[in-house]
Amino acid sequence: MSKTILQSLHAVSDEKYRDFQSRLIPTVDKSKIIGVRTPILRAMAREIMDKNPTFLSDLPHDTFEENQLHAFVLSQFQDFDKTVAELDVFLPYVDNWATCDQMSPRVLAKKPNVLIRYIKKWIASNHVYTVRFAILCLMRYFLDDNFDEMYMYMVLKIKSDNYYVNMMRAWYFATAAAKHYDRVLPVFKKQMLDTWTHNRAIQKAIESYRIPKDNKIELKKLKKHL
Repeated sequence: MSKTILQSLHAVSDEKYRDFQSRLIPTVDKSKIIGVRTPILRAMAREIMDKNPTFLSDLPHDTFEENQLHAFVLSQFQDFDKTVAELDVFLPYVDNWATCDQMSPRVLAKKPNVLIRYIKKWIASNHVYTVRFAILCLMRYFLDDNFDEMYMYMVLKIKSDNYYVNMMRAWYFATAAAKHYDRVLPVFKKQMLDTWTHNRAIQKAIESYRIPKDNKIELKKLKKHL
């Protein structure tokens, strides 16, 4: 079955798009990128749900596109328990930011009290993209009605030198500032983040259309000088 999927992927490959993708995801060897556009992959993922349910068990995948398909199939699941179980299996194989960030099962929002237990486990992982996904889940599912400062401190406590982890931390705090400015501001005033993440979070917040001009002026003054 996987051979058939690979054949289908190669049949719709685009060499120029492959070259473009390889520049965006430097953690993936170019030889493992076929060059298939996202709308095509999403359509293929819907077919896999119906015709090839064993695809998810065929790990590790050989190509970036197969990992993308895996992420898109998981994102369609409607059963919470099945989704988190499959995420537990797949996350250690995720090797790039795109697959991590485009994996967005809506069903996870249904059980925040259970989801947070998985997030706590994922955020303690030694695997870069498992940690990144955990932060992404905190941003997606715990910055609105479920917001609590204890979740913010979970992200604060992460110590990493990895660009993809710290970029997600910056994204998290920029988004949190847009939604809960007064509660997040002390993080910046007390300089609770490392310099790189602190400055990148402020920069992303300044670029956000969701943050008022006066708040942007205040944040800009809080940038750390290298």
